[in-house]
Amino acid sequence: MQTKTPRRGTIRLTRRGRIALIATGTVAAVTAVAVPLLLPDDDAGPESLTIPEGWRTSQVYEAVDKALDVPAGTTKKSLPKAHLKLPGDARGNPEGYLFPATYPIDEKSTPASVLSYMVNTAAKKFGGSQVTAGADRNTMNVYQTVTIASMIEAEAGSKADMGKVARVIHNRLEQGMPLQMDSTINYALNRSTLKTRDSDTKINSPYNTYTRMGLPPTPIGNPGEEALRAAINPTPGNWLYFVTVKPGDTRFTANFEEQQKNVAEFNKNQSEKKGEAKQAG
Repeated sequence: MQTKTPRRGTIRLTRRGRIALIATGTVAAVTAVAVPLLLPDDDAGPESLTIPEGWRTSQVYEAVDKALDVPAGTTKKSLPKAHLKLPGDARGNPEGYLFPATYPIDEKSTPASVLSYMVNTAAKKFGGSQVTAGADRNTMNVYQTVTIASMIEAEAGSKADMGKVARVIHNRLEQGMPLQMDSTINYALNRSTLKTRDSDTKINSPYNTYTRMGLPPTPIGNPGEEALRAAINPTPGNWLYFVTVKPGDTRFTANFEEQQKNVAEFNKNQSEKKGEAKQAG
């Protein structure tokens, strides 16, 4: 869970246990953003475009532009004529509904047709009885559930943690607590690296879940099926905080003091790694 480090504010804990060194501006860890387009040779069969879980619309647009070999920005400009079948809550914004999957690409493909394919796939995945029933059970509509799934996709350190991250989100909403998700701030700032500073948590944005209560106004990426399943079936628990102390060791708790101890252990581990790196250098 996002928590300020007790060490004079020089290191700020980010959502997956990664850190940014604020004093020096050095980023200790980043999220790699790549465009894994699977475009086989002509004799290898139909071409295809793979969209990974969690990608934002901006990344999808860029990938479609490259896959279809059209000028940058063409796919985004095609939205008005794509006539995407989005829910009313989306207000024409396809964020969350460009479903992550591998899509066929051929000489007849256009930006509008590819986007329509993605949205139609999302409609099938999100419109099933299990999803609608799960949304109702959590007193949410489907669009809100997709929004939660997008945060789970961005926040969970592993697929095994998705259900617990979902529970933290639901618990905080039910208790009237701000979500305090760094992932929503990163979305507002249109960045992929995690360099959250205190000043970032004070930005004036509807996506600032530190200062705004409830869910962000839209999804913050395009979630996959596992994140969606976690959103409608969160793991039972009373957790309100979480932090990845070390790889494979994400700890969830309902106790703030325990969370602070976990954060302190995380900081200790990082300090030791930093010391080892200096000795090796």
